[in-house]
Amino acid sequence: MEPLTIATAQFQSLDGDKQANLAAIDRLAGAARVKGAQAVAFHELCVTAYTFFKDLDRAQVEALAEAVPEGPSTQRLIEIARRHGLAVLAGLVERDGEGRLYNTYVCVDGQGLRARFRKLHPFISRSFSPGDEYTVFELGGWQCGILICYDNNVIENVRAIALLGAQIIFAPHVTGCTPSPMPGRGYVDPRLWEQRLADPEALRREFDGPKGREWLLRWLPARAYDNGVYYAFSNPIGFDGDQLKPGLSMLLDPYGEILAECRSFDEEVVAATFTADKLELAGGRRYRRARRPELYREILGRPHDGVTAPVWRTPDPP
Repeated sequence: MEPLTIATAQFQSLDGDKQANLAAIDRLAGAARVKGAQAVAFHELCVTAYTFFKDLDRAQVEALAEAVPEGPSTQRLIEIARRHGLAVLAGLVERDGEGRLYNTYVCVDGQGLRARFRKLHPFISRSFSPGDEYTVFELGGWQCGILICYDNNVIENVRAIALLGAQIIFAPHVTGCTPSPMPGRGYVDPRLWEQRLADPEALRREFDGPKGREWLLRWLPARAYDNGVYYAFSNPIGFDGDQLKPGLSMLLDPYGEILAECRSFDEEVVAATFTADKLELAGGRRYRRARRPELYREILGRPHDGVTAPVWRTPDPP
């Protein structure tokens, strides 16, 4: 299996402005190709922006939805991939043939659609239907999977997609800087963003502390390490709707080590080369082989009342 160079990006999506957001994707895809990337990953619903969907009614969400791959946004992503000579992974609102709406993430190249994944645990809008299957696909000789934002917090999803053969997990997010029972979590004062040029240290402390990076490093490296997979985490920088997001898009190896990370307050892309040897040497590979499913098959499969309700959304549950 040949090495594969992957890029991950951060930028500030504009609410509902597909053309501006696709233009940013185009710019950053070009920058990723200059870095030698064979694929570049963007954040959840990057084509439309994300958080503002909490305030939209069904008709407003439908107005932003498109068919995949026939719709104009997917076709534009294919054109971007073709022109820059790499695969592009990006998120948009999908409308299927039955009129259902999904928070969808696609992988395209210059030939067309390579993969489509529908978020399993959507909560930002009641209009979104949950996906009902995992996606594993081939990219440059590697097996890849996709889990969108909250899907990664349900650890069974990560183990399941690794057991299905994924060696790389693309993890598009819009996350960080929201309330939580964990000490130190919460929103970041918007004034710090407005003053980021005059006082960058104050904003960096907030983004790198428990509201942002410290929280990510509690769980994101563990997902990669426990399952022996590479992780491509993508997240926006700046305002997404009315919430400030810390960026910090990063690439992690199967040891849970950070290979590359976005550290600016601007749109940015970083890249790293993934090699097969780490997959073989990773502890997570040994742990998967050591499993004894007969001990917990029935436990993990017990019926339960599933609820997807992050703390900052509990006053208005899905």
